[in-house]
Amino acid sequence: MSIDSLPEHIRRPHLRPIQPIPVKKDGEQFVALRDPAMLSPQTVVIPAAAFGVLQHFRGENSLEELVDRFQGSLTQFVDLAKGLDSVGLLWGPTADELEGKVLERLKLEGAFPSNAAASMGKDDAACRTAIQGYFDQTEDPELDFVPAGIVAPHLDYQRGWPNYAAAYFAWQTQPAPDRVVILGTNHFGMGDGAVLAEFGFDSPMGRCPVDAKVVSGLVERLGRPLVIDQLDHGSEHSIQLQLPWLQYCFGNVPIVAALIPDPLTPMIADDDQRITGEKFTTALSEILASAGGTTLFIASSDLSHVGPQFGEPRPVDEQRRFDVERHDREMMAKFLGGDSEEFLAAMRWNKNPTRWCSVGNMAALLTLARPNSVELIDYRQAYEDNGVALVSSAAIALR
Repeated sequence: MSIDSLPEHIRRPHLRPIQPIPVKKDGEQFVALRDPAMLSPQTVVIPAAAFGVLQHFRGENSLEELVDRFQGSLTQFVDLAKGLDSVGLLWGPTADELEGKVLERLKLEGAFPSNAAASMGKDDAACRTAIQGYFDQTEDPELDFVPAGIVAPHLDYQRGWPNYAAAYFAWQTQPAPDRVVILGTNHFGMGDGAVLAEFGFDSPMGRCPVDAKVVSGLVERLGRPLVIDQLDHGSEHSIQLQLPWLQYCFGNVPIVAALIPDPLTPMIADDDQRITGEKFTTALSEILASAGGTTLFIASSDLSHVGPQFGEPRPVDEQRRFDVERHDREMMAKFLGGDSEEFLAAMRWNKNPTRWCSVGNMAALLTLARPNSVELIDYRQAYEDNGVALVSSAAIALR
């Protein structure tokens, strides 16, 4: 079989970012390749043994070279590449076309569809009942101020609701602001810089529209690199999980939603095609000052991620839980000091050994909110009994 007639992106396949999900069928192990950008509703499932081959789909080797390396069948490799391409998992014209179609749908709809937020309930009434139930079980933190910003988790509601409810508690009785800035984490998307959403967000409770004036000002100031990867927002949960809580407190308030990169991780290239968190917060601060009105801020942030699920060799035991909490509280103390540079310096020195996943948006929150004081409301560890994983989170209020 000759591949000379195949297009170049098939001959030298380059896999787009994926989220591999182990699955079993009839006792055999497979891997489902989830597309974070959700360009296609279809999911490719491959044998677990074939997953190692995909690590070499980097655009550097031809299919023929890969066949020689792995002693496989050229037909099988071609079929694999074509299958991946058909759902937009390879860089190339098919992915570009599918991405264009998704963007057109977003422009027509005006908002990202409800995904993660739908786990709160099927409709407005169900969401309100669930959230009220959570608040009813939450002790009033009795803050002597109305928070200008909060840190809330982006854990699933089942595990994270105590810290969601603690963080949002004081906003239940407050008037709606002019806008809310939600800073998320880009877990699986393509953008390695700040990624802004030009569209609103739907949830079972309605639609939070985008603050068009602020968002257009940011794009005008920082350029298209700020939104080039905004499809990352479609499947990213860190923004969407905040929506029902916001809508319960304030209704369908306008939002500015951005995914903030981790400043501890170098970008792919410093080529002006990516916007650093620092550039983003500087521009946003100036634009918000010009826009006027009241702005509230949210950092959608989880803390430590430890255990075999996150690549560690040993299960989480009581000693590990103790050590994680001690480290978390040391780093939170730096955050509670209110100085983003001090916080980042501490994280850099420690090299983030427990994998805090939201260092970037927490630092950005301090820069934007400029708090007079920062108060820890609650700290929790979501822990699997079998020791496979522990994720910690906090509820924090900024004055």
